[in-house]
Amino acid sequence: MKVSQLDAELLDDELFETMKDQLWSAFSLLKPTIQDKFKPELTLALNLVMYKFSVYDMGATYGSQLQNLTYRNERKHSGGLQSTATDARLTRTQKITYGVITVGGQYVMERLNHVVTSQGWGELPEDNIKRKAWNLLQKGGSIFRIVSLINFLAFLYAGKYRSVLERLLSMRLVYADRSSNRQASFEFLNRQMVWHAFTEFLMFLMPLINVSKLKRNVKRMLLPAALMSSNELAALPAHICAICHENNNAPLSSGTATSTVVHNPYITNCGHVYCYYCIKTKMMIDDEWCCLRCGMKVEAIARYVDVAEDKALEEGRDDEAEQGEHKGEHHIDPDQA
Repeated sequence: MKVSQLDAELLDDELFETMKDQLWSAFSLLKPTIQDKFKPELTLALNLVMYKFSVYDMGATYGSQLQNLTYRNERKHSGGLQSTATDARLTRTQKITYGVITVGGQYVMERLNHVVTSQGWGELPEDNIKRKAWNLLQKGGSIFRIVSLINFLAFLYAGKYRSVLERLLSMRLVYADRSSNRQASFEFLNRQMVWHAFTEFLMFLMPLINVSKLKRNVKRMLLPAALMSSNELAALPAHICAICHENNNAPLSSGTATSTVVHNPYITNCGHVYCYYCIKTKMMIDDEWCCLRCGMKVEAIARYVDVAEDKALEEGRDDEAEQGEHKGEHHIDPDQA
């Protein structure tokens, strides 16, 4: 089946990534330059080890073995499908050629790309031999991608060869044990779909719920009004915004912090002062928001103006009072005289 072959390829890629992560963690205690410098060689060694113990020894990759698949020499079965015949094993030439191209070819292309990028072959003049080689590499890559696409379309139609290399070497994946039944359990898939739909519903529903309003209504039902009105925020100084203090989760001892001081003060109908941004945001989100200091519903706000008398005027009044006292002391009543 085409699905089993594609799943086997995905399993091979995931296994290689897992092994590569373990390999990088083994070199994590060394200098980072060592890993960056010898990264292609380390990848080559890992690919070589996995190829030796899978395709060369067992005739199939680890992902193919998990999918009950194995390679066979399709040249021996050129007369037809021959589903009842014994599958012909791969020859040594096929195995070695497959390993040289997949393992060695990947290393050569990785090193070549590193050299081309570091030396900037693509930015050289057109008559330069390196620029011509770069253009040839680009054309070769484009041709290979087109051929791979055509081969994949042919694979979707016939289900015989996943890659161009398998088609050239006549290496076809077939069932290793044809008598075993394919058992597919969709219980896990159904469970994942249910949880995914439930999560999507919660993500859609949560923005529509006013959590603060719901929390306040629950408190009103469970707690008495006297207990709700008495809270620790009522003990804050008048110049501290209770909303800023609550958002910062600051203790009462830090009530004089600059970040909690009232900016652009506005006073509520209950007589408490807040920052304009804080109180306006609360009222826009919740039309039944209650004051954090007294618990009363906030219905209106107004700009708070702190009236302070002029110091010069106060000093003048004090001088006039003192002069009046001195005049009273030196004035003599004629009758008494």
